[in-house]
Amino acid sequence: MKKHIKLTAPWLLVFASVFFMSSCKDNEGVIFSIQDDIRLGEQVSQQVDSTFRAQGKLLEQNSSNANVQKAYTHLDRIVNRVLNSGEIKYRNEFVWTVKIIDDRETLNAFAAPGGHIYVYTGLMKFLDDEDHFAGVLAHEIAHADKRHSVQQLQRDYGIALLLSVALGNNAGTLQQIAAQLAGTLAGLRFSRGAETEADNASVVYLDGTNYYACDGAAGFFVKLNAQAQSSNPPEFLSTHPNPENRVENIQQQANQRGCATDGAANTDFNELKKSLNL
Repeated sequence: MKKHIKLTAPWLLVFASVFFMSSCKDNEGVIFSIQDDIRLGEQVSQQVDSTFRAQGKLLEQNSSNANVQKAYTHLDRIVNRVLNSGEIKYRNEFVWTVKIIDDRETLNAFAAPGGHIYVYTGLMKFLDDEDHFAGVLAHEIAHADKRHSVQQLQRDYGIALLLSVALGNNAGTLQQIAAQLAGTLAGLRFSRGAETEADNASVVYLDGTNYYACDGAAGFFVKLNAQAQSSNPPEFLSTHPNPENRVENIQQQANQRGCATDGAANTDFNELKKSLNL
């Protein structure tokens, strides 16, 4: 449902239009500046953290639990290979954190603006291959790096309302956005074009690692498609449709680049799962 704000001062809309115009040339359809993308991400991530922390589901990197610390050591190695691929546009601007949500029944990962990524233990449990897991992370990193999250939020909430959230002036809408990103409401539904762009970027990012199979994300969708044929398809498919078409596209992108499709060792992913008893 699209949200609107009643403006009491006509200059506010003018201010918002001028204030954000600088980013339009770099990101089609995105009016938010990079600085406000970062501010919005900070607000949203704090709300998401608070929500899952209250539910006892947020596994925090500074935890006193040795197994959680070990899990983050291996997760960070996987993430940093992707981030250091040389292909991330906002590598130095965004915070780039990946946090673990301990929900073994939920097969999902999501990206908030400004480089805040969340991954559920249910996704880790579902996957067996580090290349496939790296592919999913690369896909979510692409959503943040291509600014798809803030682009879709602009469409859903409007510029003025989203600005008020970024500035910390609208707690109610902030809670709604956090719930939407986490999928506890309707979920953030990206356009088909945004999903394709993130899939294509995952190939580029993984190729740049010189470590992972560049079509790693395809392996995830292959397994997802097999699960979709069952009587209990994953909820993930409700917001990420057409796994067969996406496998074909990812593999086509890999063929066009001529990049390596040989799998990497599963060392870090196996240790990550072992640390979390998955």
